[in-house]
Amino acid sequence: MTVSTERRPTARVDVETIWGAVAQYLPHPNGGGLVAVTARVHEDALVHESAYVEAGAVVGAGASLGASCWVDTDVRVGDGARIARNVYLGAGSRIGAGARIGTGARVGASVVVAPGARVATDAVVPDRDVVLAHDRRPRQDAGTAAR
Repeated sequence: MTVSTERRPTARVDVETIWGAVAQYLPHPNGGGLVAVTARVHEDALVHESAYVEAGAVVGAGASLGASCWVDTDVRVGDGARIARNVYLGAGSRIGAGARIGTGARVGASVVVAPGARVATDAVVPDRDVVLAHDRRPRQDAGTAAR
């Protein structure tokens, strides 16, 4: 077994926003992704080192955030949810427990993804949409494929 000796930063990281303000983040102990100091991420969640979790967001136990994910402000990610790489979760969205969000998906603001529901790879889910676990509408899991 190989043990990594790589040390992740444990101090606050300051990032300048596009508006010139400074946002403060802490690296998550499980994965090293940057978590805003006012966000809450369960210690059992996995936050990839290139993922960001913004202010007011909450990520539940056993959830995972893939590489280059951006969890915007006030998002809730339920226990055991799996968010693939290069995913954007819009402000105020709710991702239910056990939900799966595919690679490259864009989930708009205030979207609700039901527990156990799936959002397809490269899907775009419009603002304020609802994605059900057993959605029978003729859609590609949820959303519209990105172009």
